[in-house]
Amino acid sequence: MPEQTKLELAIRQKLQQKKLLLMTHIVLGYPSFDDSLRVVEDMVKAGVDLMELQIPFSEPMADGPVILKANAEALKAGATVEKSLEIAERIVSEFDIPFLFMTYYNILHTYGVNEFVSRCESIGIQGCIIPDLPPAEGLDYLEAMQADKLAPVHIFTPNTPDDRMRFLSDNSAGFIYSVARKGVTGKETTFSDDLSDYLARCRANTTLPLAVGFGVKSREDIDFLTGKADIAVVGSETIRIVEDQGVSAVKGFVESLVA
Repeated sequence: MPEQTKLELAIRQKLQQKKLLLMTHIVLGYPSFDDSLRVVEDMVKAGVDLMELQIPFSEPMADGPVILKANAEALKAGATVEKSLEIAERIVSEFDIPFLFMTYYNILHTYGVNEFVSRCESIGIQGCIIPDLPPAEGLDYLEAMQADKLAPVHIFTPNTPDDRMRFLSDNSAGFIYSVARKGVTGKETTFSDDLSDYLARCRANTTLPLAVGFGVKSREDIDFLTGKADIAVVGSETIRIVEDQGVSAVKGFVESLVA
């Protein structure tokens, strides 16, 4: 992926003004599509720099209980791929930050890989995170993404060897998503010297901006990551707040992270 994408350019421009960007994550259709729109609006007002929009899927294997439940409830309430694409198009047209889709390969396979990528491009989505699609098995996806100048974002984990990191980076664009620990989303992460060493290894194996997620949920976590990463990703915690405190609580939470 030698060509610099619109997403990477936007990230690098923002990094000239801020040391660490904030990316949040929502499940489209949870608790409802109207609520999704309101949450995005509040997050953007609060200062989020970019956002993942998750298309609900019945078996989100990289996600922990909080996001899994949000996926299930969105589907139960009638969320479909088409409805998700339609609300995403409205979101992208209304808010001036980069948006990515996060979902699973079965969605692309069923929709048609080329058709899905073309739809992303027409909507204005700037990249995709497909955690269960490794580059070697997704050549048609990578070619379609490159043709439409979109960013396929791949994932580093603490178990990823250096040579595999370089391979993933060579097949990525926009940024690298580095998970802070093994396992699924939403569990506790220890922000420690071991994490610092791992992030330094991630840095050494990619020239792309580095995003860190899985367990980021407080201002202290943000402070820890400043200088070690380019983007902090907050996912499960915002969904947990919607579940526990309602949609109206999201703006204050995000403001506490970016203050």
